[in-house]
Amino acid sequence: MSADTHHLDFHTGACPTDKPSLLPPVPSEKYNGIKVLLASNSPRRRELLGLILPKFDIATPRDIDEVYPSDLDAKDVPAYLSQLKAKAYTDLLAPGELIITADTIVIADGNILGKPHDAEEASQMLHTLECATHTVVTGVTLMSLEGKKLDTFSETTQVTFGHLTDDEISRYINIYRPFDKAGAYGIQEWIGAAAIARIDGCFYNVMGLPLHTLYSHLKTFF
Repeated sequence: MSADTHHLDFHTGACPTDKPSLLPPVPSEKYNGIKVLLASNSPRRRELLGLILPKFDIATPRDIDEVYPSDLDAKDVPAYLSQLKAKAYTDLLAPGELIITADTIVIADGNILGKPHDAEEASQMLHTLECATHTVVTGVTLMSLEGKKLDTFSETTQVTFGHLTDDEISRYINIYRPFDKAGAYGIQEWIGAAAIARIDGCFYNVMGLPLHTLYSHLKTFF
């Protein structure tokens, strides 16, 4: 793989802030000679992965059409898309490299809520989520050996919102600009602390990467 394929060596230390990982890293003997790559533009995913892996590189995300079969169950969409993203690297992945791809969606009333295009759409999404429970699903794919080994899995978390006033929603959108987030919110922001009444499942999954499940899969991948 050419050097410019890994356009950003995000980790030269333990994590993005150069602080020690909060969790023991995956045993080094598991990754003797293995280069781990994360294919994601999300700064949140980069930060999260740094909590369980002391070092990894960023692979340049490749443009793909995120299209899935119309009859695919909503909860299966993230796993399907994460695998689609991973397979886009089949021709670039070199021996000794492991790539991680992920996709997160919000499901409310059986409908997938993607990233809002503007403030009006973000407001509509948050009004849909308030005083109700919705589902967050993240699909993750690990791929190595030029596509010959593939591990795809998903994690589901139930999130319950309390009441939000029109003013609170408007202020949140104006300050945090959640247009890059599925469902128009980030659980790590003000809205997570003030408006989310209950979480059933993995907190980090709602941020975009189910760390416990990913850590378990990484330990057994090779």
